[in-house]
Amino acid sequence: MERCRMVELSWDGWLVPQIADELRCSQKVVRRRLHRFNRLGLEGLEDLGGQGRKRRITEAERSRIVGLVKQTPPGRLEVQPSHEIWAADESRPSEWTLDTLVAAAQDLGIEVSRSQVRRMLAEGVRWRRTRSWTRSKDPDFEGKGRGSSSSAPAHPPARRWSAPTNSAR
Repeated sequence: MERCRMVELSWDGWLVPQIADELRCSQKVVRRRLHRFNRLGLEGLEDLGGQGRKRRITEAERSRIVGLVKQTPPGRLEVQPSHEIWAADESRPSEWTLDTLVAAAQDLGIEVSRSQVRRMLAEGVRWRRTRSWTRSKDPDFEGKGRGSSSSAPAHPPARRWSAPTNSAR
């Protein structure tokens, strides 16, 4: 829209400095856009293709990797409706880690690095179960009990050493 507005204002007789002030951009940008429009016509208003680094993986592949996180890891034990404990592949990890996600993605034919997966998941995808060792669904399970006693002696404060300030000593 901004590029079209530049051309429109130019046709209305506005000068480059006036257009730049109106659209809050530099005069250099206005001149470059107008020259490009004059040279290419309507095609000059379009975005230039091929700018920036090309993506290594497609959006569909990104979605598949993020979708992996929502699935149960293949090595995690699950209680079946028949009350049997079963894992899809007991030799595989039971928790998602960056390495296991990369391996699972590569099994799907997606070439991705560990750092790429980390960046994808940093966008707000919760991919780890937090502290699975702190809870148990077993009704007979008992925790370790209270922590250490609050009456345990604390370390005595360290004595601060300073040089004598009395010059008579």
